[in-house]
Amino acid sequence: MERFLDNKVALVTGGSRGIGAGVATRLAEHGADVALTYRDHADSADAVAERIKGAGRRALPIRADSADPGAVTTAVDRVVAEFGRLDVLVNNVGVFPVAPLESLDLDTFDEAMAANVRAPFLAAKAAAGHLADGGRIVTIGSHVAERVAFPGFSIYATTKAALTGLTKALGRELGPRGITVNLVSPGPTDTDLNPADGPNAELIKDLTALGRYGSPDEIAAAVAFLASEGGAYVTGTTITVDGGFNI
Repeated sequence: MERFLDNKVALVTGGSRGIGAGVATRLAEHGADVALTYRDHADSADAVAERIKGAGRRALPIRADSADPGAVTTAVDRVVAEFGRLDVLVNNVGVFPVAPLESLDLDTFDEAMAANVRAPFLAAKAAAGHLADGGRIVTIGSHVAERVAFPGFSIYATTKAALTGLTKALGRELGPRGITVNLVSPGPTDTDLNPADGPNAELIKDLTALGRYGSPDEIAAAVAFLASEGGAYVTGTTITVDGGFNI
């Protein structure tokens, strides 16, 4: 695999499983040293770290709860302290509350906003002070920000739609430094939270133009492009990787 990220340092939040693990591994395969945060799954984080090391790169798992504002900032600072720099921030961590409107409460709303919106904002704010000119910020959104095909997504869709505004605003603000800020919005992706053989999988597949789930590595490929020199003129926008779910 082409090593166009040699001598770069990346931080992937929520990098122990699913899309985050795919992104962390792919960036390492392209040459980056990679730090990843996790909250509960230390074994999974260690396994991803071993894959990063297997690609010949340095790895740094960091236990951090993205719902804790202090932990978000501390994680960014620790990466810079241990690796000496930060070039790519990938905001991947998030929670996935799905329930009928009448059963949702304020605590659930606040928790989702804290993890899905406040944490990417705080991570970007902390990273901006360390990123060299030409740095990259990529946030993982969701296709449900554009199309809500099923009931129960009121909170989740709200948080993911908010990331569009955040991405555009940060892209404008950091653009003079050559720092690009973009959003990658996956469609149905085969992870442990939404497996391709799950109870509603056949219906979900039928709603995509390609008739299948994506893989974490396919989402990671879009992130890697945005992190590369080829993505230097792309900012403030959304790349939707959803197999045609939203067309």
